Order: sequence, then structure tokens, then C-alpha cells
Amino acid sequence: MTGFLRRWFAVPLWQRVLGGMLIGVLLGLAWPAATSSIAIVGELFVRLIRMLVVPIVFISIASGVTALADPRKLGSVGGRTVGLFAATTVCAVSIGMGVGLLLEPGTGAALGTAVPHALGEAKSLHDQLVGIIPVNIVQSLVDGDMLAIIFFAILFGFGVILAGDEGRPMATLLQSAGQALFHLVRIVMEMTPFGVLALIAKAVADNGVAVFTHVGWLAVGVAAGVILQILLVHLPLIAFVARQPVRRFYRTIIDALAVAFSTASSAATLPVALRIALEDLRIAPGVASTVLPIGASIGKDGTAMYVGLLSIFALQAIGIHPDLSMLAIILLTGSLAAFGTAPIPSASLFMLAAVLSSVGISPEQTALVVGFILPFDRLLDMTRTVASASANLTVTTVVARWEKAIEPENEPEADGLKANA
Repeated sequence: MTGFLRRWFAVPLWQRVLGGMLIGVLLGLAWPAATSSIAIVGELFVRLIRMLVVPIVFISIASGVTALADPRKLGSVGGRTVGLFAATTVCAVSIGMGVGLLLEPGTGAALGTAVPHALGEAKSLHDQLVGIIPVNIVQSLVDGDMLAIIFFAILFGFGVILAGDEGRPMATLLQSAGQALFHLVRIVMEMTPFGVLALIAKAVADNGVAVFTHVGWLAVGVAAGVILQILLVHLPLIAFVARQPVRRFYRTIIDALAVAFSTASSAATLPVALRIALEDLRIAPGVASTVLPIGASIGKDGTAMYVGLLSIFALQAIGIHPDLSMLAIILLTGSLAAFGTAPIPSASLFMLAAVLSSVGISPEQTALVVGFILPFDRLLDMTRTVASASANLTVTTVVARWEKAIEPENEPEADGLKANA
């Protein structure tokens, strides 16, 4: 038994996760009845990861602020992080819209056969901005309100710094708690292959691998949008701005991409992304612990791409040909909506009302579009979450390069850069 465990842990995690995916697909196809028996493993895995998200966001940001110590440096990191995520988000919405206009996935879509799915009233931009400041931080922690938690964590870290010597015990406590959570993450990540197996098996058993054929061109558009976002936006940032070897970077972050695909949640990917940034990319804790949790809340390249694509899909399905002004409005509102999307599965569907209402689409028509997509959205969501995970680690690496916060042994040789970029 000891020899088996030694061989098991010797296999890289991403290979074990890939094996779990393949076994899950085969099990879902060959023995779908059995998937209900193991579904609880997938549920427990997702709950374990989501259990870690709120404490990791609060403690890692607060400890990251105290580690940076100089408020001016924190302002530099925060400003660059938000600015870079805003840029990648706008690019992602543009790519999604471009793919939609090129493929025309909504033309001829049988919306008449869909069951409407009401979304409720869309949250206004005013409410989203005001909601960043929590009235009750305990309630925000319970609800998992990420933007409110991030805001309070930054202020709390500032308070620890300004307290000077009296704040040092709290800074030490935060650093210690961060280390304890880091090791807890490593334990939970060892469950990933089994959780992925159960999640994939259940998805295949419920929908079959032919699920994409029901929304074929939309599925092709999602895959194309993810690939284009990574190739046209993330890869150049890594190669020419962060100056890292591209192949090595993506080999390093493959565990995070696998978890993103299997859980379809940016928040659930945060723990493994933090481990990769600290251990493998060797990014300074102050930067990694600040940028990654912010990215889990606002770094939604996959969601942004999908919102752009799905907006065009909806207009085409309804029979509307968008003009330039309509496209500009979709680009603006889609980017803002992506920033405010919760880091949970299928959340982007529920931001669609905010985008479509801005171009005159009624709530009833939006509900019909969502009702058409929702039965097939799980696998589409798994695909597009990969782009969000890639964006988060890309932006973190770029900001770390700008802040000179990558350890020297991780610096690429010039020849290696040329060979891999």
C-alpha cells in the first residue's frame, strides 16, 4: 500500500486530474446509473474548495497588504491589477462579439421550444458600486460577497500597518494563518482527481457528450473565444510583458486550468492558483496574495467573452441585426457586467439581462434565451472558466514582473524566451 501511495503522489496532479476526467467520461457513457452513487464525492469536493474561498480571500489580501507595508506600493499593485484586468476584460468582450458576428450561432435558433427562465431585476451599476462598501462585514463574509470582503480586507491591512508596533502581532497572526491555509489547500487539492471524476461522470450521464450538438455553433464559438483570448491576449502578455517562457508558464499552471474546467468556478480555482503562484511561479507572497483574490472577483475573461458572444447570439435568435451604436453599448455594459459577476458556475447567464436590457431587449425575451441555453450551460461554463483562470495567473505574473516581485531563480534566460515565445 505504501508503494502504491508513493507512486500515486509521484504522478503530477494535472495528470491525475486528466485521468479522472477520462474515467469520468467513460463511466458516464458506459454506466450512467452508477454516477448518482458517486455524485456526492463531487459535491463534497466543491464544498471543500468553496469552504476555503472566503478565508483565503480575506486572510491572503490582509496579509498581503501588511507584507507590502508601504501604502504607495500597495496602490501601485492595486492600480496596475485593476487596470490590467479592465483591459483584458474589454478584449474578451470584443473577441466574444467578433466570434458571434462571424459564426452567427443564434441564426435559426429554436427559441420557441425553450422554457423561459426568469432572471429577476438586474442590479444597477449604482447598487453594484455602493455594495462594495459593506454595511455588515460579518454578513458579507457569510454571503461570500467578494468585492465587499476585498474592500474590508484592504482597509484592515492598512489599519494593521498604521498601528505600527502595536499592529505587529496581528500582522504575524495573519502571516501564520496564511501559511496554515496554504497547507490546508495542498491537502484539499489531493482530492481533485476524485472530485473531477465524479463531476464529469454526472455531467456526461445527465447530458451525454453530444450535449454540444444542441447548441453546436454556440459551443464552437465558446471554444474559439477561449482559445483566441489566450492566444491573442494572455500569451503576448506572458511572452513580451512578463518576459516568461510561454511553454513553461502553461505547463506550470495546468493544475489550475484543470480545476477551473472541472469546477466551472473562478472562486474554486483560487486555492490552487495561489499555491502555483507561490511555489511554482515563485511570485512574492505580498503580490500573489493581493492580486489573485482580486482577480477571482473581477478577472472574468471567460465570462466577459461569453457575455459578448451570448449577447450577439440572443440578438440573432430574436432576429435583430445590431448596428455600430448597439455593439458599442454591448461592449461597455458587457465589460461592466463581467466585472460584477459572481465567481460561481453559470453566473454569466444571470448578468445577461443587464446587457440585453441596455439595447432594448425585453425581460421576457431574455428569459427565453436563458431558458434555451441553461440546460446545456454546465459544459459551456466549464470551457469558458479556463480563460478566467488563465487571465488571473497571467495578470498576477505581469504585475509581479512590474513590481520586481519574481524570485531570481524563476527569471528566464534570453535564449529560452526566444525559443518558447
